[in-house]
Amino acid sequence: MPALNSFDYAVIRVVPRVDREEFVNAGVILFCLRQNFLQARVHADEQRLRALWPQLDMELVRCRLESFPNVCGGNSDAGPIALLSRRERFHWLVAPRSTIIQVSPVHTGLCDIPEHALMDLFREIVLVGRS
Repeated sequence: MPALNSFDYAVIRVVPRVDREEFVNAGVILFCLRQNFLQARVHADEQRLRALWPQLDMELVRCRLESFPNVCGGNSDAGPIALLSRRERFHWLVAPRSTIIQVSPVHTGLCDIPEHALMDLFREIVLVGRS
């Protein structure tokens, strides 16, 4: 049996109208220190988001969501935050904010392969009900 690794993760949420506190889960960030792993998966469900706010700027939402995987990956065009260590990037990405893109509290789990844990969480939390 492979050794289990602890990981931290947070859910990325789109909150079209902050005053109404309604949101759609749009991604997951997962950090596993032991395996030096930091990745995010995102998906903007336009139909669900427009149901909350028909005037939502989907181009802006997609752009903001894509910044999460770019920062996680340390992409040079993702700005100075992408140059930090994985741990620092994770903590910066999960810091509380009151904008249209927000992040849940951090949760923990155990896995043998972080990539699989990320995809499982992404399917369960973001793609739930989609085929």
